[in-house]
Amino acid sequence: MLMKAESSKTSAPVDADVGTPVSVKIRERIRAARKRFHANDNIADFIEPGELDSLLDEVAGKMQGVLSSLVIDTESDHNTGDTARRVAKMYLSEVFRGRYVKAPSITEFPNAEHLNELMIVGPITVRSACSHHFCPVIGRVWIGVLPNEHTNVIGLSKYARLAEWVMGRPQIQEEAVVQLADLIMDKTQPDGLAIVMEATHYCMAWRGVKDMDSKMINSVMRGVFLKDSALRREFLSLIPK
Repeated sequence: MLMKAESSKTSAPVDADVGTPVSVKIRERIRAARKRFHANDNIADFIEPGELDSLLDEVAGKMQGVLSSLVIDTESDHNTGDTARRVAKMYLSEVFRGRYVKAPSITEFPNAEHLNELMIVGPITVRSACSHHFCPVIGRVWIGVLPNEHTNVIGLSKYARLAEWVMGRPQIQEEAVVQLADLIMDKTQPDGLAIVMEATHYCMAWRGVKDMDSKMINSVMRGVFLKDSALRREFLSLIPK
């Protein structure tokens, strides 16, 4: 009697993650680490290589659903045929890029000359977005640094890169300035740091009361800027009105 030969083929292992949206995978990693993922948080540490491309596809698909619910005919309207993907790319790769990529590489140098005089950088043009309506927030930032002999010195353009990274998230202006101050203090370790931001909020200019002239100005003072009123006045007086 002939015996049936056992098949040498083995079934391929089933990947439990197949079909799981990449956004779900990222959220699960963040929650497993007991971290938060608020609108103004950077989540780059939880995104694996290649996943941003998949996330772009996912967001584009969801945005297409938004356009459909807005009753916009993206099939016959030549202006909106690729709008869903353009918007997805804008959010992930441009205006909210500060959420999805790691901080820019900053070369730091020792303060060999023991510089200890007030230095002001600005105005730096910054672009952000209100986390309430995702409307643009466009403004200027001035940064005052009082170094000491142990302060790490960074190039002037690097302050702009750090500001761009922090501002590239949906948020409110008050929190954005605090995050920028925390980052610069950590990177440079100065005796004092002062930041002033002035911005137009298009959630008020484009919608709502539609006031194009109002601006919001706020500041953060750290170290000696908090204790030395004369130094604080010097910094504020040197900012162009």
